[in-house]
Parts: sequence; C-alpha cells; structure tokens
Amino acid sequence: MNTEDIQAICKAMPSVTEDVKWGNDLVFSVGGKMFCVIGLDQSPVSASFKVTDEEFEEMSNRDGFKPAPYVAKYKWVLIDDIEKMNKKDWKHYLNQSYDLVKSKLAPKIKKQLGFV
Repeated sequence: MNTEDIQAICKAMPSVTEDVKWGNDLVFSVGGKMFCVIGLDQSPVSASFKVTDEEFEEMSNRDGFKPAPYVAKYKWVLIDDIEKMNKKDWKHYLNQSYDLVKSKLAPKIKKQLGFV
C-alpha cells in the first residue's frame, strides 16, 4: 500500500474532501471532519485514522501502531508505516473511520451532503 492507494480508497467514498493541513499532512474529511491523515514528508509514511472504542486499546498495542498524537482521546490510532497493513485491512479501517465520523455529523450537514 502507498499514499496513492489510500487516496483512491478515501476518494471513492461519498462527499470526501482532500486537502493539505499543517504544511505536510494529507487530510481526508467528510462534512468538514477528518477521518484519515497521512504524513507526507516522512519515511516510512505514517497515517492516522479513527477506530471503534472497543478496538482502540487492542489497535494501540499492535506492532507498528500507537495512540495518535493529539487525537487519541477521540480513539484515533497511528500506524508508523502504511505498508504494514494490507489493502483489505486498509479498506475496512478507512471505511469504518469514515462511517464513525459521518455518524457524528450534525443533522443539518448530513442533510446538505445527502446522507439523510
């Protein structure tokens, strides 16, 4: 997996926006809320995404993962090398992160995006 593969998975989801924040992070959002962040100028390339409350502890303790800086309290994890996870798992976790974030959007934003 590489940045372009993750980008393709994220951009295939409805109403996803992509931009660069903080000068070097590629951010994917839905309704203005982030669901995936990729560190662009790092080697290896790292990424962060939201997981379920139940998965957070287990994922944080997996080899190559840790609680994501600044957003761990929201159940985000950081993978230190995006190549450590296969495409099937990336699809699962990115779709799940998207759904978790989308579910918390304000009703007005959900309606504007056509989710209601």
